[in-house]
Amino acid sequence: DECASNPCGNSQTCDDPVKTVASIGDFTCECTNGVKTTGAAATCETDECATSPCGSGQTCTDPDMAADKLHDFECACDSDMSIKKVDGPATCDKDECSSDPCGTGQTCNDPTKSVGSIGDYTCECSNGVTATGTPATCETDECATSPCGNGQTCTDPDMASNKLHDFECVCDSDMSIKKVDGPATCDKDECSSNPCGMGQT
Repeated sequence: DECASNPCGNSQTCDDPVKTVASIGDFTCECTNGVKTTGAAATCETDECATSPCGSGQTCTDPDMAADKLHDFECACDSDMSIKKVDGPATCDKDECSSDPCGTGQTCNDPTKSVGSIGDYTCECSNGVTATGTPATCETDECATSPCGNGQTCTDPDMASNKLHDFECVCDSDMSIKKVDGPATCDKDECSSNPCGMGQT
């Protein structure tokens, strides 16, 4: 039995159907992918990338698919990254905040920066409101700083951060003057109530 000495090596199947001295060298070696040779070990190719060992966001390459060179596949990160690892997924860093997804007036934070956690960045408003994977809806009360001054009422109908400078300054209830984004000029005829009395102008 010529197969007894394992002439084909690992990952190949040896077959010696005749097993006679007169038929020395007629054994066959067969790979799992169907390649077969007679009287010698076959050259078996194994594409280690076929099982997608690298995962999402990475490219797998197997430069030498010979059966005796297993575990030499490479996992490379996306084109904008330079990290590469042999025989296992690479740790790819991707800072999602670099594209400023949160917009003006918000702070972006991406703690993991890994391809496997795309969309986990957070957008935070200055007042503490936080949203994950999308810009937050920040409310900014522009009346908090009393921009209208004395004798006027400040109202901010829409406190969204993308609608700044829309607060209104309204004069006292007996006046109708109103101004957006700044103090109103409120006129009040104080003499109309005759505060000076008889004989005075």
